[in-house]
Amino acid sequence: MGSSEMITINTHIKISTAIIETVVKNAKQMAGADEKGRYRVDTAEKLNELISRFLETRNFAEYVNDIRNY
Repeated sequence: MGSSEMITINTHIKISTAIIETVVKNAKQMAGADEKGRYRVDTAEKLNELISRFLETRNFAEYVNDIRNY
C-alpha cells in the first residue's frame, strides 16, 4: 500500500479513563499554567495527535490490509 493523501475523520473509539487522565495530565504539564494558574491546551486535539501518530508509526495500513484482523 503506497502513501496517500491524509484526511481527518470523526469516529468513536473505546479508550480507558486512565489513558484520558494521563493525556490530560501530560498535556497540561507540557503546556504549563498561565499567570492565573489556568492551562490553555486542547487535550482532545492532543489525544487526536497521539492516536494519529501511533497509527502511522505502528503501520495501521498494514494491519487493515490483513483480512485476518477483521
